[in-house]
Amino acid sequence: MQATTLLRDIFGFDNFRPGQEEIVCAVTEGRNVLAIMPTGGGKSLCYQLPALLRGGITLVVSPLIALMRDQVRFLRESGVEAHALTSGNTEEETEAVWQALAANTLKLLYIAPERLASSGTLHMLRRAGVSLIAVDEAHCVSQWGHDFRPDYLRIGELRAALDVPIAAFTATADSETRDEIIMKLFGEARPKIFLRGFDRPNIRLAFQPKDQPRAQILSFAAARKGQSGIVYCGTRAKTESLAQAMRDAGHSAIHYHGGMEADDRRVAETRFQQEDGLIVCATVAFGMGIDKPDIRWVAHADLPKSIEAYYQEIGRAGRDGAPAETLTLYGPDDIRFRRTQIDESLAPPERRHADHGRLNTLLGLAEALSCRRQVLLGYFGEASDPCGNCDLCDDPPEIFDGTTPVRMALSAILRTQESFGAGHIIDILTGNPTDKARERGHDALPTFGVGREWSKPQWNAIFRQMLGHDLVRPDASRHGALIMTDIALPILKGESTIQLRKDLIRRPEKRPAVKMLVSDEDAPLLSALKAKRRALAEAAGVPAYVIFNDKTLIEMAENRPSDLDAMARISGIGAKKLAQYGNLFLEVITGARIELHPARRKLAGQNQAEVFDQLLAAQADLARGPDGTDKLLSCPAPLLAKVAQLKPRSISEIERLLGEKRAERFASAFLDVLYPSA
Repeated sequence: MQATTLLRDIFGFDNFRPGQEEIVCAVTEGRNVLAIMPTGGGKSLCYQLPALLRGGITLVVSPLIALMRDQVRFLRESGVEAHALTSGNTEEETEAVWQALAANTLKLLYIAPERLASSGTLHMLRRAGVSLIAVDEAHCVSQWGHDFRPDYLRIGELRAALDVPIAAFTATADSETRDEIIMKLFGEARPKIFLRGFDRPNIRLAFQPKDQPRAQILSFAAARKGQSGIVYCGTRAKTESLAQAMRDAGHSAIHYHGGMEADDRRVAETRFQQEDGLIVCATVAFGMGIDKPDIRWVAHADLPKSIEAYYQEIGRAGRDGAPAETLTLYGPDDIRFRRTQIDESLAPPERRHADHGRLNTLLGLAEALSCRRQVLLGYFGEASDPCGNCDLCDDPPEIFDGTTPVRMALSAILRTQESFGAGHIIDILTGNPTDKARERGHDALPTFGVGREWSKPQWNAIFRQMLGHDLVRPDASRHGALIMTDIALPILKGESTIQLRKDLIRRPEKRPAVKMLVSDEDAPLLSALKAKRRALAEAAGVPAYVIFNDKTLIEMAENRPSDLDAMARISGIGAKKLAQYGNLFLEVITGARIELHPARRKLAGQNQAEVFDQLLAAQADLARGPDGTDKLLSCPAPLLAKVAQLKPRSISEIERLLGEKRAERFASAFLDVLYPSA
């Protein structure tokens, strides 16, 4: 069967997304492949579709049980024999795996990398007839990646032992990470590399300096009430307190962190997957296995640890391609914490140096003076025009020549032997005669009071930007005292200048404007469709998006299909889902239930559907013969469907399909339908 046919019938898409078709072809042909694709770019289809086109079993190595379960649910709902073999399986689920293996019907088998440590796994996979290994979240194999999983290192050994091609996929991999993935997974079998871009144009990027951060997060959530969102927090305690604050503000919200009991974490994951409009306040322990396509926003209550982590975490929003929004809060304490975290790690010096560089890129994004997307994509080696979908494109910041105050600050840091934090240095610059300044004689320094023209909040903003530009760093060995970096020297010496933002730290409006998913006219229908989806999902015990994702429901609400043919043309509705759910959602849209014979329903949305209907009409006209007096005669619907699909060209061909009596009555009329211009 052709890839495009399966794409339509199983996955419900008329066309590939950009970049998918080439990858699908390469994987289907048995090429070794490394594909770097943006989150939401359709990575899973690039190994699921080849699995259906190839012989044997495709083994999918995936990092989290929740992620595997979601994909297996979706595939089985779409009519594909897929199973997961995990530590979380019930006896019935494991027995189903063995039955599918014995019956030779299994197409995709999902396992966690930790299972590769079992001595019996290799023997089982050899007997199963694995013909392809697909590796999801392949950056987990890399020490440079942000989610290193040591058991991923066994995948390369498995590939060599089974002697089968390998297709590895990830959304975030800079050049160092890519090199290590190739070395660890592919060895001498060099892969064909597909670098399909990192841009997620549907996601709006925004940063704000911290100013009453809880109020900022609550205001952001209030403007998006009823939409699913994630708030990433730097501590476990903050996830709990912020979730409670969300509930107090009228939101449906839960918390999630690694210190929770395993059962409680599973309950939280299940609720987030299945409930519409739920907010989860979480540490980074939450998310890598979340395949929920209709997360409408992601907020960071604290600065992420790196540019890759930021990209991965915001990428969990808007996987369905519909508009999504992000907000990242940051402040000097965040920057000091992240610097100290790197400096106190046990990583070798070159790794710590690289980690500072990654943090610098994130801080450069936070303190950007123009389009944020250009800065973000630039890190991954992509050039772009201003995006028009970030806070700086919407509201370009005022900038000023910050060379003079920065030189003042650097001078004060050096004159105090790089032994103090920003608070004491700001007291010196603003001429605040504190006991600490008098006791150390700092009130007599030439820099005492030279910066009185700037207020303390303005100096805080200047120091935050100095940290962001990596002009100064906290010294972990001296309780966070600021030390000057080499790149600050040219500014101190008057050899270069620096531009800063006039950061007035404006509080956000209580109800900022939000991009609506649909028009006011279509919103009630979208709500009704979501209610139907939720009821079906609860009855089946699956996440709502396994039925249909938000993008599909939005298209239904906007296009309002009136029959199954029109419904079949909605993106994301394959043949099995059309048969299972088409009438139920049509009833919501039209208010009437439309029944079709199963043979006709299979043709819905295809060219043969109209031919079938015309054949049916021609048959009705001749059911009792040309003059209406003959014995009633008709063709079963499956036979009419065959005529529509095979398009016989002569009376004799029709006779072979329908038999002599039916051909005698209907053949000429059917040929007129099939070939009207003949």
